[in-house]
Amino acid sequence: MQRGRSSKHSKRSLQAQHSQQTDLSAWRKGGTVDTEESAQNRQSRSDQKNDHEQESLEEALSYFGEIQDRVSLKKSEVLKKHLSTIESIALKRGLPPEGFEVLLDVALSGKLADTVNIRLLKSLIPTSVIPESSVVSSVSMFCVSKCSSNVQLLFLRWLITMFDFIDQKEQVHALYGVFFFILNDEKLCPYICHILCLLTRKENGESPHLYELKYRFVSYSGMLPHLQALLSLYKLFCPELVSITLPQKMKTYFKNADSPWKAAVTAVRQRNQANSTVPQPLVLGTAQPCSRKRKWNSQLTVPATSANAQNVAVGRKMRHADSYSANESFPVEQLRTFPQLLQNIHCLEFPSQMGSVLTNPLLLHYMNCSKDESASLRLYYWMGQILQEECTWCVVDNSQYEEEFRGFLETAYRAECFLQEGFPSCEEFLYRSLPLWDGVSCQSEVLQLMSWIPLRTFSEMKSQLCSPLAQLFFTSSLYFKCSVLESLKELLQNWLNWHLVHLDSESDSQFGSLNTTLSGLVNGVAELIHFVGRISTAALHLEKSHTFLLCFILDFYETVCDIYLKYKLPLLILPPAGVFYPALLSMDSVNLNQLCYIMYRYRTNLVAAKENEISKKKIQQFKISSQTYQEYNQYIIAMVGCLWTSTAFQKDNHPQGIRMDDELLKKTGVKEYKNSFNIVYHPALTCYAVDFLKQVWPDDTTLNFSLIKGKKWNWYLRYLYGQGLEGLKLFIESSVNRVSKTSQSKPEAEEV
Repeated sequence: MQRGRSSKHSKRSLQAQHSQQTDLSAWRKGGTVDTEESAQNRQSRSDQKNDHEQESLEEALSYFGEIQDRVSLKKSEVLKKHLSTIESIALKRGLPPEGFEVLLDVALSGKLADTVNIRLLKSLIPTSVIPESSVVSSVSMFCVSKCSSNVQLLFLRWLITMFDFIDQKEQVHALYGVFFFILNDEKLCPYICHILCLLTRKENGESPHLYELKYRFVSYSGMLPHLQALLSLYKLFCPELVSITLPQKMKTYFKNADSPWKAAVTAVRQRNQANSTVPQPLVLGTAQPCSRKRKWNSQLTVPATSANAQNVAVGRKMRHADSYSANESFPVEQLRTFPQLLQNIHCLEFPSQMGSVLTNPLLLHYMNCSKDESASLRLYYWMGQILQEECTWCVVDNSQYEEEFRGFLETAYRAECFLQEGFPSCEEFLYRSLPLWDGVSCQSEVLQLMSWIPLRTFSEMKSQLCSPLAQLFFTSSLYFKCSVLESLKELLQNWLNWHLVHLDSESDSQFGSLNTTLSGLVNGVAELIHFVGRISTAALHLEKSHTFLLCFILDFYETVCDIYLKYKLPLLILPPAGVFYPALLSMDSVNLNQLCYIMYRYRTNLVAAKENEISKKKIQQFKISSQTYQEYNQYIIAMVGCLWTSTAFQKDNHPQGIRMDDELLKKTGVKEYKNSFNIVYHPALTCYAVDFLKQVWPDDTTLNFSLIKGKKWNWYLRYLYGQGLEGLKLFIESSVNRVSKTSQSKPEAEEV
């Protein structure tokens, strides 16, 4: 039996091998076996299937367009068939533009049951665009009120979700008054306000609608967010006509209710892109379409518009505020060079697709110099909505879109770097989402955005920033701690650079207002430095004074030590003892050298501050406190006692210093305990001492460190300077009072 089986198996193997050899030989001759025929057959079957689906769709649209009387879904098999056809094709590849007017009219006419109407509305997923004429016709049917309130509500939700797919909106905007009239319906009011926010232009703020809205706003008890959103737009365009006080802080005006069409649009786009190498109509714009799902991805490209063509713009949350005529405006998609921007800056109009500004340097230039506040509002509004809806750790079902969201945050950060200022919507997003953040999702992007938080709100929002950040900081990895410190250093630098730029632009006549601004800046910067000092001390304790962590902490204080001279800010804050002493006793020469440089810069800044105080007779508003000088002198005594005079254990007078009794030190068993941290015996410098001994006494294998004294001490010092320890050199030359050999006095620390 086994022989029989093995023989059969051998025959099959031989047959398979022979078949493979035949295929390979055929391929070598220049063709593959049946490949072209199978591809043609598959293509033919696919074409037949598509043709059949197209015929079924045409029959279904024809059927729904001819309905005159009320039809029951339970009794009509034809209705069931065509409704299923519409649903399946819509979910598979979307509906063509010509199908929307037919389906919208029948869904809002009331001829069918609510169940059918709702299923039709949920099937209205576009393949490319939605004709404006179909929307105008559907609004007309909507106003007749033949359909139920549930269908009306679903239609408004559909209109808000698909607003960006409407090819043109001039006729839709002409219905502004019609939509405004529907505000009387309390159930529909939030959705109507959302639509009006999308449609509002500057001329709408000057219309009689404003007075009715103000009356409606004050008549309601409490501030309804949807009415507040619309009124805030009017107040921006016509502040003289809106006397009602509105909250200054940005908030979420509309509920983030996930519509039934979002997932369907995503699935249709993915499927269409998978079935074709040609960019699908759902991704519109002049740039190459994005490869992923979300609608806002395609909005980051400038829309392909012109004065004579349809404006097919995908992904827009606010309508342009100032209307230019076609003859006056310069097509923004034709803007290519900076000279073009300068020549046409008076007649440029921001694109309807405000997200495209983020990726276009020329539009960012224009936004930076434009005085049109409505453009900033549109961009912040759009970004706020996107950040709220797409946040992967705030919305449960968004975790699968993390890479997309990461790319969007990176785009926002690059735009902030270009403009050299943060977006209020990003700031609001950070304050709202940090308490829910796990510290892992989009880690680098979130920390980058954090570096652009404006100074004006740090003192007010420190509980929303510092508390959640500290919790993550203490419970996360060493790498995360270093990343947070790097972000906080960049935040400090951005604040100081902002101050430096605005200080140079201030005139003498504005000195009074400058003092007020300066006071807030000094307080905010001081709070940030103290916060970093506290978390750094705790982190060094948790991570056992890790060299890598200490390097990032010292990088932060390298910026702090030069605040007075480099950034012209009357503030100097020394590192806490929990940072200073781990750096002084570090086993890494890089950290020790950096600490020496930092203390040298502190000395330079403190000396300059004292000279300025002496030279200026008038009373200054800001002075460096005497406590700062005292603490600096304590640190200098400790450093010189360690590195130079070997008296740190005896003379260090800082409350948290390293002063110890001789009896306690003798119990350690260290013979040369007094010299343990001078430049010869210091753990961070012993490798240099060993190399020096080998060069000076190559035949001596005992490595006797006590030989480095007198003239050899000076040789060793020059040797250290030649090893790139520039910080050590600057510190010793500035802070050590080296007396002559004839003097019997010992070197001392030069205090400030």
